[in-house]
Amino acid sequence: MKQLNLTLCAAAIALLSAPAFAAVSAEEAKQLGTTLTEFGAIKAGNAEGTIPAYTGGLTTAPAGFKPDSGFWVDPFKDEKPLFRIDSKNMDKYADKLSEGQKRVLKEDPNYYLEIFPSHRTAAYPEKVLKATVRNATGCKTTHEGIGVDTACRGGLPFPIPKSGLEALWNQILHYQSDTAVTTSASRSWVIDTNGKPTMTAEQSTYTDATWYQPDLPDRDPTMAWRVYSVTKSPARLAGGVTGITDFIDPIQQPRKAWGYTPGQRRIKMSPEFSYDTPVASQGGLTLFDELFIVSGKLDRFDYKLMGKKEMYLPYNQYKGSFECPTLEMGLQAKHTNPACDRWELHRVWVVEATLKPGMRHAYSKRVYYLDEDLSAAALYDAFDQNGALYRSMFNGMVQLYDKKLPWAVRATTYDFNKGQYGYFNDVMVGGHKIEAKPRSDRELNAEAIVTRETAR
Repeated sequence: MKQLNLTLCAAAIALLSAPAFAAVSAEEAKQLGTTLTEFGAIKAGNAEGTIPAYTGGLTTAPAGFKPDSGFWVDPFKDEKPLFRIDSKNMDKYADKLSEGQKRVLKEDPNYYLEIFPSHRTAAYPEKVLKATVRNATGCKTTHEGIGVDTACRGGLPFPIPKSGLEALWNQILHYQSDTAVTTSASRSWVIDTNGKPTMTAEQSTYTDATWYQPDLPDRDPTMAWRVYSVTKSPARLAGGVTGITDFIDPIQQPRKAWGYTPGQRRIKMSPEFSYDTPVASQGGLTLFDELFIVSGKLDRFDYKLMGKKEMYLPYNQYKGSFECPTLEMGLQAKHTNPACDRWELHRVWVVEATLKPGMRHAYSKRVYYLDEDLSAAALYDAFDQNGALYRSMFNGMVQLYDKKLPWAVRATTYDFNKGQYGYFNDVMVGGHKIEAKPRSDRELNAEAIVTRETAR
């Protein structure tokens, strides 16, 4: 009986101390659209005036923009940088820099961050904003934060996040249009320890944001998003196709990943496309659970929401994404060309992840810095089992102003163990195309994709 009482007591304590993953109160949700934006960011600027107030984002195309060209003209091309951060003055700005930014600055005195005026350009369709406000009081996580319920579809899930897991779900389910985005040719590059760039893959990619398609009758309401890529080069991999589908309840429905190899002429399921498996098309410098900063099942780490702070993010990266030729200007021996980068001061949500006892992973700790305007712009640091900085990622964004769509582009990963870096989502060829209407579910199953793509 004594043992039973101890067990019941322990269970009660565990229940009381477990984090509450529930929607916010109606009273708290009244902040949305008043002191907070409809997607939960602080509407006001900062006291110093270096972060502006949010006024609706960027929705007007600048002169010279050609609709449906796949490329977006830089609306800030005439702006001059406010100042430059380099190895000599970085200590002055250390509180606004990630460990990865500091490391790259410290290791090369020729590297710098040019800080430009901040513009809160992220803008969303009205129906997404309405669904996001609704989600504040209706959206809940399941399985202690590992999953999300289907009531949240159509909007950003947690405009007022209360936990690290909720903040990461916002990143996973950030708005990616309500149809689909096709990238005709994106390239991945790895720059080795000698400074030599190698193109590890050229792929066409189709991204289907099923989370934002709640009105389509053929869509599985438990699906978060899906993407497939067709490899064009190198020649030995040309014609290969890979696909990933993630679900909002990864415990009940784990990631569905598959691959097609022309030599074998058959589709094979690929359960290894998860967790800390390296991504081959990105030279092994990125893990599957850090694609798009974070993806996949969030069950191996404990996530703590640390609050907000101001950080220098890669933001409004029009020049680097659409203007800087990659080989001629974009890639240098130890880092991307700083003259092609634009950095702005923004508020971020900080999430700290610690590996759970008994779990296996390449990292022991991760720190995420996620744009409060939920544009998917982010910084990310990962630490090895000895607590040393292992990898860092800089995830930039541009606002597709004619589509009311924040789009994450130009991901750069620094691997400090290998002394290499990777430059991903180079879209200098073809650009991004927004589909006029979503493809049917039948068109997006693996067999249909392979049949269609290999017939071209």
